[in-house]
Amino acid sequence: MKTIIKNILLVDDSVNDVQLIKAALKDVHFGNEIIVAEDGEEALDFLYKRGKFTDYSGDEPIFILLDIKMPLMNGIEVLKIIRADPAFNKVPVIMLTSSRDSNDLKECYDNGANSFVVKPVNISDFMGVVKELGQYWVVVNELPI
Repeated sequence: MKTIIKNILLVDDSVNDVQLIKAALKDVHFGNEIIVAEDGEEALDFLYKRGKFTDYSGDEPIFILLDIKMPLMNGIEVLKIIRADPAFNKVPVIMLTSSRDSNDLKECYDNGANSFVVKPVNISDFMGVVKELGQYWVVVNELPI
């Protein structure tokens, strides 16, 4: 039986954060493809296979790392759309953000976020957090079929 390696959708407009997150996830050797969307609209394009992702033939992501503060469409708006769609509403969504705003925290959980993680300022702490997130959501957590 062939093992299917699902992808991870990373949605963040910060090039530096994207590089750090990708490096941290690759460092734990999951082998999952990391798809990067630079804003909320591009994330939805990936999920609905439109725009530059029209020809993408892979499955839905095993989990989504979603920044909150982004241009065009913020992460909370994307989260609401994901949770309203039966095709994606079971996919874990981890809000990975620099925001410490308690209103953002409440709004994320009220709209179905699985986790809310504040990006540490220290680079090695940030890398450690991302590795731990990856280990949990790829190795430990079991999703419904």
